[in-house]
Amino acid sequence: MPNANAAPPAAPVRVWDPFVRLFHWTLVACVVLDEFVLEEGAAPHEWAGYVGAALVLARVVWGFVGTRHARFADFFPTPRRLREHIAALRQGRHPHHDGHNPLGALMMLALMALVLALGITGWLQGTDTFWGDEGLQDLHEVLAHVLLIAAGLHAAAALAIGRLERVRLVRAMVTGVKRPY
Repeated sequence: MPNANAAPPAAPVRVWDPFVRLFHWTLVACVVLDEFVLEEGAAPHEWAGYVGAALVLARVVWGFVGTRHARFADFFPTPRRLREHIAALRQGRHPHHDGHNPLGALMMLALMALVLALGITGWLQGTDTFWGDEGLQDLHEVLAHVLLIAAGLHAAAALAIGRLERVRLVRAMVTGVKRPY
């Protein structure tokens, strides 16, 4: 049921630029391929991981030089922004954010950190120093499971918050435009 306290945009708002959308869906494809399609340890698995890590690094750069809503300054989840957002949620309000809300931004940064950590631990497994290191292999596997759980929470939250705030969030990540229901 839509929340009467949410304030959707009055009109469509251009939010995510083509780079952000391409980054998002290409990273989704890399994660899905690595986890469900490609054989662990095989070259295609490694390359999908490296592409994912490179995408995250490119997104970090874009977070400083990209379009308005792509920049970290627009949505970075500072303690103050988080406190204010959580306080509003506790009061039953769902304030409108053109870009990411503070909790969504926190999740986005966590997902990117997990992808980078997976890229690093995957790469290290191929080095002479860590070849066959079971602890590193276990860490890589745990990070992969945490990434899948976090990605599932991210997708579920996008659907739930979109419904509560009466905004088409998933469609916005395809079209770049947030539209109210």
